[in-house]
Amino acid sequence: MNGNQTLPVSNPPSRPFRRAVWRGLAVLTPPLLTVLIILWAINTTKSYLLEPVTGWAREVLVWSMADVRKDLETDSPDGRTAAVDGQLFHRLRDDSYIPEEVYARVRQNPGTPPPITGEGYYRRYVDITMLRPHVAIPLFLALFILFLYFLGKFMAAGFGGLIGGAFDRIILRLPGVRGVYSSVKQVSDFVFTQRDFKYTRIVAVEYPRRDMWSIGFVTSERFAKIRDRFGEPVVTLFIPYSPVPVTGCTVVVPSGDCIDLNITFDQACQFIFSCGVVVPPPLALEENKEQAAKKTSVERSPRE
Repeated sequence: MNGNQTLPVSNPPSRPFRRAVWRGLAVLTPPLLTVLIILWAINTTKSYLLEPVTGWAREVLVWSMADVRKDLETDSPDGRTAAVDGQLFHRLRDDSYIPEEVYARVRQNPGTPPPITGEGYYRRYVDITMLRPHVAIPLFLALFILFLYFLGKFMAAGFGGLIGGAFDRIILRLPGVRGVYSSVKQVSDFVFTQRDFKYTRIVAVEYPRRDMWSIGFVTSERFAKIRDRFGEPVVTLFIPYSPVPVTGCTVVVPSGDCIDLNITFDQACQFIFSCGVVVPPPLALEENKEQAAKKTSVERSPRE
């Protein structure tokens, strides 16, 4: 056998069907997850907020307007109705009496199961006249937004801040709960309070050791003591952790050890949220240019 002869290398078999399936799954997954999250949020809001509030409102309305009579003398041949002060009442199966207009309205749409008692008829009457979905849901949303507004104004005041701080301290003392509560509070504060995250630029720095790079936000450049110790300018960096950028660490490093990245805050957050899968376009373009330059230099180099 000739020593210069090389054996052919077999390439792995091409699997176009599998690649097509994975590509279709990649296209379908984002909208599907979005729809599932929206449905979960709607069902959770309905089960834990809308239905309890609607139930309380129903009971309050029934308590305030229910007119259920007992032991009335009927004046009709069939014994089903009785007149009191010019108002007609209808007799139910439990021998109670309710106004004829309430009975007639409920009989048109009794629901499942149909009501039996006078309170049951009034609950159904309230549902079909006052708490219809196209009325109850917008009203609930308006009241809920109004409640959030006043709660936010109250918590922004001094007394509200004291109450909120005391509540946080009580929760953080409970074993088994403080870890979850602390994490959820950090995320909610980062997402909903709209606090300005003040930084001057986004850089890359070797952290937590040499030859291992992390993205950091320059938050300050005025650390005099450490600057005098190094003898050169230093910067304070906030280095977020993946996949939740609200957690991280703060380090002070020499300014010369940082590489400025021409990316926006949103691009940096996408990179961190995706654990490095989504590379910011400016960085990806530079990487592609470097790879193309290396490939060109290799192709142009003389073969031995």
